[in-house]
Amino acid sequence: MPKPFLEFRVDFHIEVSLVAIVFVFINAELGAEYEVARELRKVSNVREAYVTYGVYDIVARIEAESLEKLKEIVTSKIRRLSKVRSTLTTIVAEGA
Repeated sequence: MPKPFLEFRVDFHIEVSLVAIVFVFINAELGAEYEVARELRKVSNVREAYVTYGVYDIVARIEAESLEKLKEIVTSKIRRLSKVRSTLTTIVAEGA
């Protein structure tokens, strides 16, 4: 049997990285908005934190490898910051 003229070998590796994302809307004690935002930015997995005008004082974007990890971050780190009064968490369903 003759050898093939061309021989191809294709190697590929697909790595899928799923990231859970939530936005947390935060109410802080009066006058403590910027202080809370600075503290939020120090928390691991907090990607962005902004002081806002409106119903909520601050909005933060948090990413983690699972919703369970996000729950842990929100409940044990963010809600325990001394001047955080309340939070509302929304889970991102799909990015555009």
